[in-house]
Amino acid sequence: LMLLLLCGFSFYLGGIYSTGRTFTFSSTTTSIIPIVSTAKQEGSAIALAIARNGNGDDEVEFSECPADYQDYTPCTDPKRWRRYGNYRLSFMERHCPPPPERAVCLVPPPRGYKPPIRWPKSKHQCWYRNVPYDWINSQKSNQHWLRKDGDRFTFPGGGTMFPNGVGAYVDLMADLIPGMKDGSVRTALDTGCGVASWGGDLLARNILTVSLAPRDNHEAQVQFALERGIPAILGIISTQRLPIPSASMDMAHCSRCLIPWTEFGGLYLMEIQRVLRPGGFWVLSGPPINYENRWHGWNTTVEAQKADFDRLKKMLASMCFRLYNKKGDIAVWQKSLDAGCYDKLTPVTTPAKCDDSVDADAAWYVPMRSCVTAPSPKSRGKALPKWPQRLGVAPERVSVVPGGSGSAMKHDDGKWKAAVKHYKALLPALGSDKVRNVMDMSTVYGGFAASLVKDPVWVMNVVSSYGPNSLGVVYDRGLIGTNHDWYALPLLPTASCSTLCSTLPEWN
Repeated sequence: LMLLLLCGFSFYLGGIYSTGRTFTFSSTTTSIIPIVSTAKQEGSAIALAIARNGNGDDEVEFSECPADYQDYTPCTDPKRWRRYGNYRLSFMERHCPPPPERAVCLVPPPRGYKPPIRWPKSKHQCWYRNVPYDWINSQKSNQHWLRKDGDRFTFPGGGTMFPNGVGAYVDLMADLIPGMKDGSVRTALDTGCGVASWGGDLLARNILTVSLAPRDNHEAQVQFALERGIPAILGIISTQRLPIPSASMDMAHCSRCLIPWTEFGGLYLMEIQRVLRPGGFWVLSGPPINYENRWHGWNTTVEAQKADFDRLKKMLASMCFRLYNKKGDIAVWQKSLDAGCYDKLTPVTTPAKCDDSVDADAAWYVPMRSCVTAPSPKSRGKALPKWPQRLGVAPERVSVVPGGSGSAMKHDDGKWKAAVKHYKALLPALGSDKVRNVMDMSTVYGGFAASLVKDPVWVMNVVSSYGPNSLGVVYDRGLIGTNHDWYALPLLPTASCSTLCSTLPEWN
């Protein structure tokens, strides 16, 4: 009976984790080497993934996916949305297909794909054939997000709330938030980012932004951001926490992102409150800001917009925010550094203070909670060093890493400096304008990204959802990243990274 149970359990696990392919290796030391053949069969390339052991006699062949898979993102696939409910747009969240439905093929680039235009020119233009999205061009052309010009898309830097260009918009914002000029503000979140022009402008100001937008039923808008060389991920504030730890962002921003901030008891505001650092800023432009002058174009009444603005201010005040500054279309709130404000909240007040039953940093498939996240007692009243000094300072959260300490982080940085020097000898393009978007597939302290911080490249640091959650350390150092479990890669669309870098400190 025991033998039958074990066999049945083994068969069950095999059904869950099987990819539909069989790999037979005669050695425990195996390397997977992807090779794209130059041979063509009816216009389609044959791609090979060779698994080599000591004898080099094992190989597995993967066919190329159909041409209509060029925009395929497995866990945010519009073809599967009907299976999920419409409640709070939860169908746009991450839903990975079960093993039998997973595509086991190599996703092709769009026809006519060319190497991307190099940074910094790519900030303002990209090849049309690399992101052949006509729908968004026709729908957003009046807002000056992008414009098709021959064989390219150009990005004028416009937007609904910044008709004079994103540069002028951010200049006004920097006047309202002096910390944007002195290194106090380093990490930012842009919700409903569109083509990420706001995050792109901030790069020149030494502010690193995670631009966030959902995959809609036509195209993934963040594909434009990644093609331009601007950090971005697919995502939506809906029912699950964002894949970001608490107290990570110095600033969060919404420019008419159409998120109903005052609905559901302020639940979405509570998620912004969770990811902002104490002392961090929340910036809002669009309804209901400047409703006195803007309500005519919002298909509403001035009374309704005033009521919404009053309700917004009241909710934010109850969550320990204060109205920091306001001018024209932009309003800025600051998350309180005062511990006394959070001490007044309890699990039974309105709003409630979160209890300790769920880690505030846990964000991988964790439902959002209708409560306010109080800052850690260790971090109360403490501000992080300004950028770039914070990059080399071990934060309080380094202690969550097993064996973590300031000396361990410093040692890790030293190993990565040597590793990156070796990488550049093997791959001279790394560190040049030929490589712009890089993913570190399994980071701990962000040492790989730190070693490249002076190069024209940005690194998306990925921390496994199965191990210790060290992502807070990455953000505290002034870097960006996300959690992931690596069953699939739904946070980045097709052909969005120049290099995939696996964290292997023992690089030699």
